[in-house]
Amino acid sequence: MAWSGDDREQPLGTAEAGRIREAVESVYRTESRRVLATLIRLLGGDFDLAEEALHDAFAAALDRWPRDGLPANPRAWLVSAGRFRAIDVLRRRARFDASVADVADRLGDGVTQPEAHDDETIVDDRLRLVFTCCHPALPAHARVALTLREVCGLTTEEIASAFLTGAPTVAQRIVRAKAKIRDAGIPYRVPEPAELPERLDAVLQVVYLVFNEGYSASSGESLTRPDLSGEAIRLGRLLVELLPEPEVRGLLALMLLHESRRAARTSEDGEIVLLEGQDRALWDRELIAEGRALVERALSSGRIGPYALQAAISAVHAESPDAASTDWSQIVGLYDVLARIAPSPVVELNRAVAVAMRDGPAAGLARVDAILDRGDLADYHLAHSARAELCRRLGRTADARAAYRRALELARQEPERRLLERRLADLAAGAARAG
Repeated sequence: MAWSGDDREQPLGTAEAGRIREAVESVYRTESRRVLATLIRLLGGDFDLAEEALHDAFAAALDRWPRDGLPANPRAWLVSAGRFRAIDVLRRRARFDASVADVADRLGDGVTQPEAHDDETIVDDRLRLVFTCCHPALPAHARVALTLREVCGLTTEEIASAFLTGAPTVAQRIVRAKAKIRDAGIPYRVPEPAELPERLDAVLQVVYLVFNEGYSASSGESLTRPDLSGEAIRLGRLLVELLPEPEVRGLLALMLLHESRRAARTSEDGEIVLLEGQDRALWDRELIAEGRALVERALSSGRIGPYALQAAISAVHAESPDAASTDWSQIVGLYDVLARIAPSPVVELNRAVAVAMRDGPAAGLARVDAILDRGDLADYHLAHSARAELCRRLGRTADARAAYRRALELARQEPERRLLERRLADLAAGAARAG
């Protein structure tokens, strides 16, 4: 995302001015989130003031760099400039609110503290920002919106477009999340080791939720939103760089392995191509190799979590030259472990489908029916479409038709709805031929 400064007259020629603007925009793309994270720390967790200071710092860069040249350390220059501007803002506010004067005084007399620009401190600042945006005290939708806004730098409009939500709604979520952080005194820090497992899980949930919405949109005309899954992978890489825990590697591996199949998941006219029908020559072998290496490192740690296990399942698919060669016994075994450490009806459903592929549709259908009979996943369209497919394979046409219709009632994504409609049409055509 390019940063756009204010429209000011440039003292240099057009070509040189353009070169400087390109340099500022390049620094914005690579450094702005780092600078913001540090400014939030220096300003005591004031997100809004830090964002204002960030904008002012880049405006100052656009003004000064053409005259003075690019600084040796652009990040440090921008942090200093942002801090200066924030102090000015706070001192102006202090005329009306005496309590703000103390904050301005604590920021110092304009001499930048050396530790503000230390690389290790910058890394800590980025982790602080991620963990604060994903704090468990915030509602899940607010965590997602705040993370995309503050960590990834997406605009409110871009977030709203990605999630098919109105921009005012997204803006309100972000405002409320910042207010919650301020009013609840949520600390801007990396969790202590004892807190890390719970807090890290909340971060990984946000990243995976963002990826899933990009990889398989919950509703709308498109099956995928590549920009959103791309942001999730970027977040995953950042987390592996900053906090190389096994489950962080596992999540990044899972996303990369799923992403490797993107080009094969839809036909030229935008229709869904299911896994067994995909052209595996279209799978991205570089992403697969990177994902498999991450899986191996995560599993070799001995601390095996649900993301690493799901990535291992995806790796089995990636290793198979065609659908018929898939090692379904290994996949069922991995689901057995996953069901023990992270039981859920969706895991149970996925295991049932794997059992059907290993042992036949009747074995899988019995397990799917058991899930639905309990009332679990009654409103989950994929459970009903899985049941429909198994019934179809068993020749139970009436049951398959009823299950497809129920799945169609629940599905909100247009490509999935068209797939279900085609399945129903195929059943009708088959019944007509049989008649």
